[in-house]
Amino acid sequence: MNDQIRAVQVGCGPIGCSVMSLAWKRDNIDLIGAIDTDPKLIGKDIGRLLNLDQDTGIIVTDDIAHILTSQKVDVVFHTTGSSLEKIADQLETIMSMGINIVSSCEELSYPHHKNPTLTNRLDAMAKNQRVTILGTGVNPGFLMDIWPLFMTGVCQKVASIRVVRIQDATTRRLPFQKKIGAGLSPEEFEKKIQIGTLRHVGLPESAAMIAAGLGWNIDDMTETIEPVMADEPTSSSFIRVEKGQARGVKQVLIAK
Repeated sequence: MNDQIRAVQVGCGPIGCSVMSLAWKRDNIDLIGAIDTDPKLIGKDIGRLLNLDQDTGIIVTDDIAHILTSQKVDVVFHTTGSSLEKIADQLETIMSMGINIVSSCEELSYPHHKNPTLTNRLDAMAKNQRVTILGTGVNPGFLMDIWPLFMTGVCQKVASIRVVRIQDATTRRLPFQKKIGAGLSPEEFEKKIQIGTLRHVGLPESAAMIAAGLGWNIDDMTETIEPVMADEPTSSSFIRVEKGQARGVKQVLIAK
C-alpha cells in the first residue's frame, strides 16, 4: 500500500522552492507537479530551481487545471501571496477540484478578524468540497502566536502577553529585504508605508489568534510602522545600505 502524500507546489518563488526542497527529501511526500505564472520559471525542471544534482522530470507549468485534474493530488502547497483577497480565486479553484491546501498566506493564518465574509465563503466551500484549507508558517503560524499560546499552558492566570521578535534580515531572501525597506531613504520608506507595500503582514492575525485562544475579546488594535535607520554603512548579499538609509523596520501592534 502506497501511503505517500501526493503533492503539487503552487508558487515557485523563494518560499515555494524552500517548501519543494523539503518535500523532495521526505519519504512520505511524492512531489508530482509545480505551478507558477512567471515566464522565467515556466518550462524549467525543478531540479534546477532546487540546485539538485539531477533533473527530476517535474517541469514548472502555468496550466493549473491540467496538473490538478490529470492525476490524483492529495494536497497543494500554496505560496503565492500574503493578501487573502488577492489569492482567494486561486484557493477556490484548487478546492473546486477536491484538493486540500496548505498555504503560506499570512492573512490566512487567522482570517476571521479582518475579513469574516470572505473567510466564511472559503470555509463553506471547503466544507462543501470536503477538503481542508490551512494557513500556516513560521510567522504568523508559530513564533508570535502558537508558541506564546502554548507557553500560557503553565500559567494559572494570564493578564497580558507581550511578544517581541528581532530578526537579522541580512541572511534572508531579496524580496524580504525589500519588504522591510532596506536601502530606502526616509521619504521612500514613508511612501511605501502609505501604499501598503512595506510591512510585516500578519501581526493583526497573530494578535487575534492569541486572543481567541485565551477567550479574550479585542475592542481596539493600533499599529505603528517606522524605519530603523543605519548609523553606518552596511550590506547584505543583495543590498547595500548607506548611513541615513533604512536598514529595517520596527512594527508594533497593540491589541486591547
